[in-house]
Amino acid sequence: MIGINLKLPLILSLAALAAGCGKKEEPAYRQSAFIMNVPAEVRVYGAGEAAGKPIADAVLAEWKRVSDEFSFNEPYSQTSVVNKKAYGQWVKVEPEFLRLLLLSLDYYHLTGGAFDITFAPLWPIWKEAASTRKMPAKEEILKALSNMGSAYIQVDRANMMVRLSRPVQLNMGGVLRGYCFARAARILRENPPSYPVELRLGSNLLAYGKRNWEYEIKDPFHDEKTFGRLFFDGGIVLSSSGREHFVQIGGKLYSHILDLKTGYPLDDFSNLVVYFPDLESEDFLASAVLAVMGREKAFGLLSKMKGAAAVWIDGSGKESVFVNAASGARWEKAKGLF
Repeated sequence: MIGINLKLPLILSLAALAAGCGKKEEPAYRQSAFIMNVPAEVRVYGAGEAAGKPIADAVLAEWKRVSDEFSFNEPYSQTSVVNKKAYGQWVKVEPEFLRLLLLSLDYYHLTGGAFDITFAPLWPIWKEAASTRKMPAKEEILKALSNMGSAYIQVDRANMMVRLSRPVQLNMGGVLRGYCFARAARILRENPPSYPVELRLGSNLLAYGKRNWEYEIKDPFHDEKTFGRLFFDGGIVLSSSGREHFVQIGGKLYSHILDLKTGYPLDDFSNLVVYFPDLESEDFLASAVLAVMGREKAFGLLSKMKGAAAVWIDGSGKESVFVNAASGARWEKAKGLF
């Protein structure tokens, strides 16, 4: 039976109909929290508290556990322990941490360094650029790059130990949100609920059960407008939006997603939304690297994943759509957009 009842900072609500004269909202048990610096929500459609709460408790407790154990910003996480102690000496780690680290290193090699979990020196530079609206000096970027590199991470798989040959800082945030969905999917598979379940973590969505599901993609330049929608039977939708927290310099918008091989924002990129229908496979974890691979390589990788679909929106707001032949997903652009 699902039921992990930890004391989490949750907001509980049982919604029947939306208030006012607007569109009726489907009844659902809801529970929400703030995890990994983004909103998290569980909706169990058609369920009351007795049926919905155990599902929501289990999922949100597991997401909090993943955050507590592996997040860069948690002072007592395994990641923080490695960052503090592993420079020049071997540090013992847990199997789960090792798995996530090895996955991150695989993505580092797959992208030729464009995906790199040692990006910490670049972040304050671009936060300052966003604040001052001035392009960082090239020397600043080069200095930051010199203090990065997953090549400086050494792994002893047999003894489950990690060492850093230079004082780099690890941040596996790029894979953790996808991993949260992998853990949630396992919870739902092991204890199949009788109701459709919708899980949201930031702009990412997991949809379980029979229902007409849809995912709304916002216009990258006008948050209040809809760009289009993906319709599907169930699965996972992951978004890599470069416009959620963009940098505006000299009147030009720059993606907040950085190419860690160059140290600069991805060029000509607004958003990539990817759909995967299979909750048993963990192929969707690869979505962490798709944006930095570029559209053609990303679509090429997705063509090998059964049922996948994707919408790539470039820097000017023009979309390219990929739908695998085995996918049941359907893309519909908002009316009035061409």
